[in-house]
Amino acid sequence: MNYKQLSYFWAVAKAGSLVKASEQLGVTSQTLSGQISLLEADLNVTLFKRVGRGLELTDAGRLALPYAERIFEIGNMLEETLQHQPKKRPRVFTVGIAEFVPKSIAYHLLSAAMELEDPIRIVCREDNFEALLSQLAIHKLDIVLADRPMPSEVNITGISHKLGESGTAFFATKELAMKYPGQFPERLHRAPMLIMGEDSLLQRQIMRWLNEQHITPNIVGEFDDSALMKAFGIAGTGFFTVSSAIADEIEQEYDVIKIAETNEFTQHFYAISVPKRAPHPAVIAVNESADRLFLFN
Repeated sequence: MNYKQLSYFWAVAKAGSLVKASEQLGVTSQTLSGQISLLEADLNVTLFKRVGRGLELTDAGRLALPYAERIFEIGNMLEETLQHQPKKRPRVFTVGIAEFVPKSIAYHLLSAAMELEDPIRIVCREDNFEALLSQLAIHKLDIVLADRPMPSEVNITGISHKLGESGTAFFATKELAMKYPGQFPERLHRAPMLIMGEDSLLQRQIMRWLNEQHITPNIVGEFDDSALMKAFGIAGTGFFTVSSAIADEIEQEYDVIKIAETNEFTQHFYAISVPKRAPHPAVIAVNESADRLFLFN
């Protein structure tokens, strides 16, 4: 395979058009088109299809792109290593973080990797669960942090390691808590509440339980990002939930109060990886962090 032709394919895929890629690379559009055609002929596939004035990847192109990115990432690492000859180059630890894993939990799990004796460079990718598993399958990720294990029906040889589980704490600003006094959970009836998206396993548990208690909160916000939900909650928009594992931290750091904490519904956390001959040292650090974080939860 011609390395330069592959680099032209990668550049056009990123730019979305021959014109933009040619401006970035300083070569003519005709040169790019010709070289990509040669690559397609060698591989016996079509990598792009024309849509309007732009180009879109075909199924084969979308399959090839992550491999090309990996090749050039390794090529850049080789170039830097040969040029600078560092005594200890940071080892890359690429982590996929599923959408419903709280960012604070992810930070606590990953921070220990930065304290390893050998330097680590963490690369975090956020996406939905299915997309992250696809990236894990082609070794684009070292590990996926998720709120569920890998489904049995997924055709990926992987390992789901349960890191721990945590109860749920309900929070509100002082002003909001005073406006809706009473016992939990009755005080949530018709009170403004912020929830995670409908695909969240934890959120489905919470709403089912409230319904069984004949309590109907006024849902004023729904979020896929727990950090954004927390930001709205801290601003006083509505009652919100966080993992019990970080409840004390939230109460100390922000001007909010914990109105209740319960194990009626728990959130589970998993580290999903594919088998390797030698596990990444940072994966071991993540497991040790989990032991500390969830010890009392």
